Amino acid sequence: METLPEVLARLGGQATFAELTRLVPKRELAARVESGVIRRVALGIYGLPGQPADEQAAVAYDGVVSHTSAALAWKLPLLKAPEKPHITLPAKRHPRPGPPAVLHWASIADEDRSNRLTSMLRTVTDCLRILPFDEALAVADSSLGKGITRRELLAATTAMRGPGSGRARKVAALATAGGESFLESMLRALLIQARIEGFETQVVVERGWVRARVDLGHRELKIALEAEGYEFHGSSKTFAEDCRRYDELVAAGWLVLRFTYQQVLFESEWVIEVVRQLIVSRSTGGTADSVARRSGAERGRRRKG
Repeated sequence: METLPEVLARLGGQATFAELTRLVPKRELAARVESGVIRRVALGIYGLPGQPADEQAAVAYDGVVSHTSAALAWKLPLLKAPEKPHITLPAKRHPRPGPPAVLHWASIADEDRSNRLTSMLRTVTDCLRILPFDEALAVADSSLGKGITRRELLAATTAMRGPGSGRARKVAALATAGGESFLESMLRALLIQARIEGFETQVVVERGWVRARVDLGHRELKIALEAEGYEFHGSSKTFAEDCRRYDELVAAGWLVLRFTYQQVLFESEWVIEVVRQLIVSRSTGGTADSVARRSGAERGRRRKG
């Protein structure tokens, strides 16, 4: 005879009061809840203990994990995890009592209902509706490297209606599979919002037999922008390789700017200012030193202010 946890597991992690009391007396069910063997997640609905908060919320409301909560499940990049689970319910469904959650109402595909999770494509389009431009671009870029095609993304956003659909279409049109990191997408979003053109993702620079790849490159002006995350050089070998790559870029006539996570996210105005100054300098034949001096002087004035 199956135990109550085994029944719940077979039923996908949840069962109703009626389903469980067909197997055990009400008193035993109450005892199992009190002992923590199973838990009541909503009125008349029971689940297994230890489920993640978003799964518990989906069961409690009889909906599906969606939006940024689903993005975490699909391992799409987010600046921060949602404070409450995002749950989508079928359109016109009246919500029942449940744990804290952000509720959405929309049509839900049968496969999503059975998985209690929106598909990756649906998750991406939902995120493009609600996230700021730079974070949305990072999600869209990442999805194109995880099996979603550009055509699928454009078609899905074209079919969207309602709040945020115009923003979603704009982001989808700018998404690229070339980006290799969340921070690189965030840096590219800064350039787009500042209307700085000419930079491409993952540009390969060749010098003799040496090939160096840069995160964002301006081929005409030979400017390379590198998005430097929290990762550090784990060995002298990798450090030497990075130095060699940098030297080869400089020898090939490129100027390299390296921006950290902190700078891209919290000093965006300064980042854009430095890039613009370097573009002007390269366009008019100025030197990198003059750009650095102007940038340093401006930064000093801001700190004093």
